[in-house]
Amino acid sequence: MDKLNQKKIEELREKLQKQRPGFVKVGVSSCGIAAGANDVLDRFIALKKKNNLDIEIRKCGCAGMCYAEPLVEVSLDGRDSVTYKEVTPELVEKIVKNHIISGKIQEDYVYKTDTEKKQFKLILSNCGKVNPESINDYISLGGYRAVEKVLIKENRQEVIDQLKISGLRGRGGGGFPTWLKWNFAKGVNADKKYIICNGDEGDPGAYMDRSLLEGNPHAIIEGMIIAGFAVGADEGFFYIRAEYPLAISRVQKAIDAAIDYGLLGENILDTGFNFNLQIRLGAGAFVCGEETALIASIEGKRGYPSPRPPYPSVKGLWSKPTVINNVETLANIPIIFDKGGDWFSKIGSQNSKGTKVFALTGKVKNSGLVEVPMGTTLGEIVYGIGGGVSGGKVKAIQTGGPSGGVIPKEYFDTPVNYESLQKLGSIMGSGGMIVMDEKDCMVDIAKFYMKFCVEEACGKCSPGRIGTYQMLQYLKKISKGKANMNDLQLLEDIAYAVQRTALCGLGQTAPNPVVSTLKYFRDEYIAHIKEQRCPAGKCKDLAKYKIVEDKCKKCGACIKVCPVEAISGDKDKGYKIDQKKCIQCGKCFQVCSFDAIKKG
Repeated sequence: MDKLNQKKIEELREKLQKQRPGFVKVGVSSCGIAAGANDVLDRFIALKKKNNLDIEIRKCGCAGMCYAEPLVEVSLDGRDSVTYKEVTPELVEKIVKNHIISGKIQEDYVYKTDTEKKQFKLILSNCGKVNPESINDYISLGGYRAVEKVLIKENRQEVIDQLKISGLRGRGGGGFPTWLKWNFAKGVNADKKYIICNGDEGDPGAYMDRSLLEGNPHAIIEGMIIAGFAVGADEGFFYIRAEYPLAISRVQKAIDAAIDYGLLGENILDTGFNFNLQIRLGAGAFVCGEETALIASIEGKRGYPSPRPPYPSVKGLWSKPTVINNVETLANIPIIFDKGGDWFSKIGSQNSKGTKVFALTGKVKNSGLVEVPMGTTLGEIVYGIGGGVSGGKVKAIQTGGPSGGVIPKEYFDTPVNYESLQKLGSIMGSGGMIVMDEKDCMVDIAKFYMKFCVEEACGKCSPGRIGTYQMLQYLKKISKGKANMNDLQLLEDIAYAVQRTALCGLGQTAPNPVVSTLKYFRDEYIAHIKEQRCPAGKCKDLAKYKIVEDKCKKCGACIKVCPVEAISGDKDKGYKIDQKKCIQCGKCFQVCSFDAIKKG
């Protein structure tokens, strides 16, 4: 392919748009592959060849409906597209024979939901549409149009001004204004500057960035090119954790294709602007999501955070001005410069513009990726899009990963933006949302996240190294029913001390799950301490199993599985559990088919 200039890219886009035939799209991001999408893709390819079908079989990324994977979209010439859910190789046979060949849609397998209508998809709009391994597919859908506008028509200050108008804030954590970060770097006089894409997504339950990198890598590249132009950088790095092999592979293919087309490298689009990109792999250290630790990792050093200031935008990678944005922030950039900053600023709420992508997981029915305007309430996300929980009641939601807080259902009318979540003791974070029901114990939840933080602590500062460890010990003590009220007070005191004194943002926010659960669910902590009871029945050491006589069918299944002979009785008199002998293994609870064994 000859290097593109403005005229050639416009001609290519027009040509590609005219050549779009009927197609079958198979979602082959990580969630789809885990559900069997590769077998589905292979079956479509085989049947196309066998039946000599004039239809294109394409890969695409995650469309967000992860709970319904593998997803397949069928679009025949002149007819509306149809999306099938939970597709198997056997269902592929029916789709090809009845839908593609005979024109009869398989209604029983069609994905039907109104949850998509309740979203507002911007950065996810092409995920599930564009082939992530085809630069032509991206260009045909308007890709690199924003780069054309910026490099050819605007100067650096105009780019910064447009970004300021948009109101875009960083989507990776604290919500710092993106234009201001770029402007700091632009204002520093230096012979070298860098752009870094932070793809080190380490929060449990979060996979927004991974899905974007897998599903639409060229959008991130386009955002980095524009960032490079705005601040005067000629080199950039993707920092992606090594646990994301598919994302790494697709980003590298996208970089190679962009170089071949002259959209990366020297003299991009004949404008005289040079910009190069390469990938650096992270080893899975949670602390390397913090920008100064990430910079140290790229430099080949241990991933330790550094005190700020100076901030990376002034003195960053190899002591040069460096702009670090996360994947989702950069994915917004092409949209802003294609449609305009003023257009973007009309979406969202007063101080939080645009949309936000969340990974909605946990006990929710419709798990997957959700994109909504800032200001959408927690309730609209959990109930309206997520469908609530199956077979129980929603208890709370945890936002912001290990650095976030737990928010009870009483506050689900809260609009989701940076300030409102902070007032509730949580944060936006990168966008993880974990829904919890009444079977979740808040002490156990706090212990889980604190254990994660202790294991991932870099060890550089005492609050992060020692404070979190001590908090974990108190949580373990409480969950075993061996703590007293003085222990609870010490736990709370240490949590506030760590918040005030830890070196980096990760350390300062590590106590958030503890502080928030103490604020909203203190009664559960007290029940563990004073009543030796876990209200949710989750903490094994406090679990007590009791046979409910009026529900017991006297089948004898429980007595057969008890390993310590704690259950006595017979089929005539019934059964009972000796609490002194019971080791709380839960086997009787698991085998009972009549809900006759109560746990609590």
